[in-house]
Amino acid sequence: MHSILSINLPKAHTLLLHPSSSSLFSLHLNPNLNTIILHTQLSTHHHQALYQTMDDKEEVESSSRSRWDGYVDWRGKPALRGTHGGITPAFFVLVVEVLENLAYLASASNLVLYLTHYMHFSPSESANAVTNFMGTAFLLALLGGFFSDAFLTTYRIYLISAATEFLGLVILTVQAQSASLKPPKCDNARPDIPCQQVHGAKAALLFLGLYLVALGVGGIKGSLPAHGAEQFDEDTPQGRKQRSTFFNYFVFALSCGALIAVTLVVWIEDNMGWQWGFGVSTLIILLSVPIFLGGSTFYRNKVPLGSPLTTICKVLIASVLNTFTPRSSSNAIASMATSPSPNPLSEEIDAEDNIKVSESCESPSDSLNFPNRAVVRKPGYAMLKCSVQQVEEVKTVVRILPIFACTIVLNCCLAQLSTFSVQQAATMNTKLGSLNVPPASLPVFPVVFIMILAPLYDHVIIPFARRVTKSEMGISHLQRIGIGLVLSIIAMAVAAVVEVKRKRVATNSGLLDSTKPLPVTFLWIAFQYLFLGSADLFTLAGLLEFFFTEAPFSMRSLATSLSFASLAMGYYLSTVIVSIVNGVTGGSRHKPWLSGSNLNDYHLDRFYWLLCSLSGLNFMQYLFWATRYKYRSTQNKS
Repeated sequence: MHSILSINLPKAHTLLLHPSSSSLFSLHLNPNLNTIILHTQLSTHHHQALYQTMDDKEEVESSSRSRWDGYVDWRGKPALRGTHGGITPAFFVLVVEVLENLAYLASASNLVLYLTHYMHFSPSESANAVTNFMGTAFLLALLGGFFSDAFLTTYRIYLISAATEFLGLVILTVQAQSASLKPPKCDNARPDIPCQQVHGAKAALLFLGLYLVALGVGGIKGSLPAHGAEQFDEDTPQGRKQRSTFFNYFVFALSCGALIAVTLVVWIEDNMGWQWGFGVSTLIILLSVPIFLGGSTFYRNKVPLGSPLTTICKVLIASVLNTFTPRSSSNAIASMATSPSPNPLSEEIDAEDNIKVSESCESPSDSLNFPNRAVVRKPGYAMLKCSVQQVEEVKTVVRILPIFACTIVLNCCLAQLSTFSVQQAATMNTKLGSLNVPPASLPVFPVVFIMILAPLYDHVIIPFARRVTKSEMGISHLQRIGIGLVLSIIAMAVAAVVEVKRKRVATNSGLLDSTKPLPVTFLWIAFQYLFLGSADLFTLAGLLEFFFTEAPFSMRSLATSLSFASLAMGYYLSTVIVSIVNGVTGGSRHKPWLSGSNLNDYHLDRFYWLLCSLSGLNFMQYLFWATRYKYRSTQNKS
């Protein structure tokens, strides 16, 4: 069987051939037609082998098309389309998040009472310890996100973090159960003798347990949201819509866990003992692990691509060096790495390669020109060589940081829900009919609001917005965050007005110096909870999706964890603002706004108006950055 293949050649080219009669292929040059005639002398067996090879190639290409690029299954094998990813594994993630947040908040929401009554901390020391514990847990989400992107998959980070949180809860449970591991009880018959505060090895055991829990919570918060979002195909409109729905229901799952924590588990802690409360949290986080493992065969896990911080540092260092290094010096430094003996042929090849590379690579974008200096010239050191893609990734990180910073003030306002708002309600009539609602259960209000609004937003508001705007998203990420910021402004204004009303009732009733409940229902406080709960839903879900969508592929987990880092910084900022306000307003003739024998001595309405003003200024700053932000999809199209 013979086959002929013709290859055109320029006339200037010549070809010397030595065909062999025993070879399967023979080449013949036709000088008149300037072609090579390739005669193949293949047997039927050889043709079948060739066809088999072609079939194998097609099978490999088909197999490649059926795989998820950049993803593996739980065994480390390539993830397959139709087998891995989708709604089913995301559902496992949502169920696990309900349990994880339940276990965490069951310990954290009532922790201040445990430290005060059983570990004999002072009220201020208890509040600071709880604030530091919760703030650290959320900040450690950055660590969990970093390790998920750099070294391990989100799948493994969750399992390691759950085991760490479980260990911390076991330590807290054992200490709560054993009297020998706690300080001695206070002697109520001798009030003149102060209670002995926990110290030494017992204090070390307490903080070891707390911060192991914080480390585990941080790892989970830094990996689980990104793990769930990775299950959807972002290359299809349906996949992107499903991912948006996932983030809405992720906030819904957080609220479900919080609702059970601040009601059922808090009741168990108050009525059955803290060893039962910590024990329930321990069992819940343990239960979450087999549920998470139940989705293993469905998960697709993003392959870690190395440290994102290394890329950021490399680009910034290269940009700085190229800024302060003269061009002649740069060329001299670069030439030191080359061979001292020039080779004309190698120089010609290098020149041709450089032309090909420059033609094939895209030039960096014009915005944020400083990082572009990392690629404008050849670096003096090979380790500082940067690609245009790396430069653009660093630019993306720089662009999202102002958006992140603008949400810290919002979370500072949210911190008031667990501090002054609870104290306000404690001075009011907390009865609902025959039911007496404890002030510590007031976080139920924003939680319930979020649980109602999340499905309503996803199934009513968003479809309506898509029909009106005729866009895939309906409401963009930045618009959603902006709505949350506006709602936080309204919430602080409402809180200030409610506080004015509460103090007016106290004045008219002659109860300014009394600890008796005021003749006004605590449901007035529900209005600020309504607006702040709505703000939390819009902003948190919007932030999670914004950071995940806009961040470079190699930094998604780290970027998503910024949402929780913003929450931690908001708590810390609240403490700083309270200290500054008291320092500025307190003088020889005036009392600080936030001090006194009871809440009626506070100027809490002024503090709320201050937060309202700060939120307004923060929103103006947000508009400045948001209106100038360009989504990555828009940049790619342009």
